[in-house]
Amino acid sequence: MSFVLKVAGAVERAIVRTGEAVAWLTFFMTVVTCLVAVLRYGLSLGWIWLQETITWMHAAVFLLAAGYTLARDDHVRVDIFYRDMSPKRQAVVNLSGCALFLLPLSVGLLLGSMEYVQTSWLIQESSREAGGLIYPFPSLLKTLLPVTGGIMSLQALVICARSVAELLDVRGEDPSGGGA
Repeated sequence: MSFVLKVAGAVERAIVRTGEAVAWLTFFMTVVTCLVAVLRYGLSLGWIWLQETITWMHAAVFLLAAGYTLARDDHVRVDIFYRDMSPKRQAVVNLSGCALFLLPLSVGLLLGSMEYVQTSWLIQESSREAGGLIYPFPSLLKTLLPVTGGIMSLQALVICARSVAELLDVRGEDPSGGGA
């Protein structure tokens, strides 16, 4: 079990680093939004592709930071009962929630989006807007769907491993400094 917890810690560290890196897109979104406003209202210039990049960065932040948020246990949770539970009961809730809901949903996203993404790459999809982003950008964004499913599946497995370790009284280090 110790090996499993070490692997879980390494996986979670990678997920956390991904979330921290993608958080920088929020800064770039702000800069590009200001640029679009200045160009449009100050200089009467505008490019649809530049506006689309804001939407796409926003989507990338949500998709790629979902695993990070889960790793940090920062998703919205109604914890009226959960917060007063013992660590073992919390582990049962986490394990059952991940096994029954999160893991199937994440694997479903991973597998269910593959054909959609594959089609986007095959047809060399571009923006529907004249002057919008061209191939391969729409396909790259759509590729984040199965990536998100994979990241969420891995984080669900990390939570399951830690929950089982808690139930079995196996102690391992928490290398992420947090987690579920």
